[in-house]
Amino acid sequence: MDPITLIVLIAALAVLAVVVGGVAFLRPGRRKTPPPPPPGEGTAGGAGTGVLEREAAPTATAPPVEEAPPAPAIELPPPSAGRLVRLRARLARSQTAFGRTMLALLSRDTLDDEAWEEIEDALIGADIGVAPARQIVEDLRTKVQVLGSRTPGEVRELLKGELVAQIGPDLPRGLRTEPHGTRPAVLMVVGVNGTGKTTTCGKLARVLVGDGRTVLLGAADTFRAAAADQLVTWGSRVGAEVVRGEEGADPASVAFEAVKQGVETKVDAVIVDTAGRLHTKTGLMDELGKVKRVVEKQATVDEVLLVLDATTGQNGLRQARVFAEVVDVTGIVLTKLDGTAKGGIVVQVQRELGVPVKLVGLGEGPDDLAPFEPEAFVDAILGE
Repeated sequence: MDPITLIVLIAALAVLAVVVGGVAFLRPGRRKTPPPPPPGEGTAGGAGTGVLEREAAPTATAPPVEEAPPAPAIELPPPSAGRLVRLRARLARSQTAFGRTMLALLSRDTLDDEAWEEIEDALIGADIGVAPARQIVEDLRTKVQVLGSRTPGEVRELLKGELVAQIGPDLPRGLRTEPHGTRPAVLMVVGVNGTGKTTTCGKLARVLVGDGRTVLLGAADTFRAAAADQLVTWGSRVGAEVVRGEEGADPASVAFEAVKQGVETKVDAVIVDTAGRLHTKTGLMDELGKVKRVVEKQATVDEVLLVLDATTGQNGLRQARVFAEVVDVTGIVLTKLDGTAKGGIVVQVQRELGVPVKLVGLGEGPDDLAPFEPEAFVDAILGE
């Protein structure tokens, strides 16, 4: 067979193989099934329609919106009358030992020199001081001799009269917290470390807000790390804004900014908390004087309240003398009278400085601060 015939024969066999293969593919029972749809695809209108459905494009899900925490509820103090009643009751519980001792001594059948010495010692032990104690004893001896008979009621009234006279019932005790036209009342709170200055600022703001005043607090204690945070906590509780600076900032600048903002926002009162000062450190006391001078470039300081711990006795009196020289103290806040304090420090401070006790604190509660009333105070320490 020649080569040409062979090539033609091979080509014909190839064509025949292709045709036979195609027929076998189309024969029933050999049809290839389509591949399954990719995950996520299905049929529209249910199975059996044969129409493939496109997978829906994924929609972007917005992150959940976090709800802002509710603003803290502003705490309002109880009426002033209720605070005073509660404070008198607490003071009476802690001070009746002194009252019982004094009344027992004065009710003796015979009051000789030894008895009067015991009475004087009891008065000195109550932190009244030597000079006031001697004055009280001298006046009492005279009145007892004139009166003659001494019923328990008479003895109590005699002692009450002497104590009230020593405390000074006519001293001006009202706080100057009224705004002056376009500027607020400005109050500075001063004292040594640990007497309760920052807490007093918060409690005082609480009372003023409860009386319908707008108050701004100035955190000028920039040396104690927690002082500004503590004042901010008080501000959120009572509804008062707080102006604070960086830790270690100049206290005078923070106080200045607080009063400046108070003037611009027309609040009723600005209360400036100052850093605790050791009355024995001249440099620190000079800096406190600077704070007052800088503040008064914006507005006059209406009140400088010296916070004294009533348990410190004679040391508290020395503190009062130094602070009064530096910043012209206008009033005393006597704290911690519910502890071991005898309360007689009231007499000493006022006698030495001529500065009235204006507020008293009897604990850590938010309402344990009230105006000082001499007669109510004496009634409480003498008991019923």
